[in-house]
Amino acid sequence: MVDVEFRVVSDRRDGLLLALGQTVIAAGFTLLRQRMVNSEEGVVLTMVVRGPENGLLMLEERLGTHHLVNSFEASPVDASVAATVSAPAAPAPKSPAVASNGAAGNGGPAKSVDDAATAMDTRRVESLLPQLARDYPNIFIQLLALEHDLPPPQREATLRYVGQRVGTWVYKRDYALGGHLALADAVRHIALPAMRQLVQAELHEDTLRVKNSPFCHRGEHGASCHFLRGMLGGLLGGPHGTEGMRVVESHCRNTGAETCCFEFHA
Repeated sequence: MVDVEFRVVSDRRDGLLLALGQTVIAAGFTLLRQRMVNSEEGVVLTMVVRGPENGLLMLEERLGTHHLVNSFEASPVDASVAATVSAPAAPAPKSPAVASNGAAGNGGPAKSVDDAATAMDTRRVESLLPQLARDYPNIFIQLLALEHDLPPPQREATLRYVGQRVGTWVYKRDYALGGHLALADAVRHIALPAMRQLVQAELHEDTLRVKNSPFCHRGEHGASCHFLRGMLGGLLGGPHGTEGMRVVESHCRNTGAETCCFEFHA
């Protein structure tokens, strides 16, 4: 793996981070942090990314030929510095967010009943969901920004909750008209194609494997793909799926595995 800092100059600010962030993710890299400022040159976007060294030339070519990029520079970054993500020391909200049936405003993913009420920034989560619905499947920039801002004790529960809401919404949008499937068939015909809209995913027997989760190697210990685990639960569980179904991330690139593996237990 290699850590690289890209300094990009553009004439346009709106949509720049979203467009180039998706280019980074599509090339198999993880966006560790970013900063955007105005200067005499134009809009300067600095991105620190991590990914396979053999894919660096391809990523540089894609950034260099992107229609929003006037010029860019690349320089190596010390891995220990790149992985440092400083979350704000904000106290956890005291009032828990309780999921309930209904619909989020502005066309956002519909709510589903979560298995536990968890302390989180409810207002931010609810305002984010319509944005995710609008930009789907280009949603990782918003999610990584949310992950960065969350206090560490809130990250897993909040990202799983957002993932569950998005998964339930995607199911209702794309798969609700189909018949009820057994869990193994639902993994193959619902979870796999839904995941492939976001990441590089494949199915090996009953295990769903993700090669390029953007949530790995971002300064968190242990398995870190909380959003993807929550989304899979929203796609396959609840009243429309298998009641009591659990999603387990059995392997994660964040802990040294080659791929992130998700198993499904009824």
